[in-house]
Amino acid sequence: MILEVAILNVKPGLAEDFELAFGQAQKIITAMPGYLNHQLQRCIEDSDRYLLMVNWESLEAHTQGFRQSESYQGWRRLLHHFYDPFPVVEHYQALTLPDL
Repeated sequence: MILEVAILNVKPGLAEDFELAFGQAQKIITAMPGYLNHQLQRCIEDSDRYLLMVNWESLEAHTQGFRQSESYQGWRRLLHHFYDPFPVVEHYQALTLPDL
């Protein structure tokens, strides 16, 4: 499983509009092959900042399956104009640590 993480800085005054648009956009991502689940959390200290976390079956499910799909264009149209600056997206993989 791969965790996609993005800090989303929404332009001031657009948080409510962003949340409404995200409500529509999440229907796109949840229908994608390899999607497992997601969370969108709003920052307490900065109400224009959000944390998006999406679990995917594999890195390719996100980078190729979703980002190279026609559905991604709908995601872009709904959300990308809200961001300033444009978010950096990172991917994480859980570690198996030895017992001490």
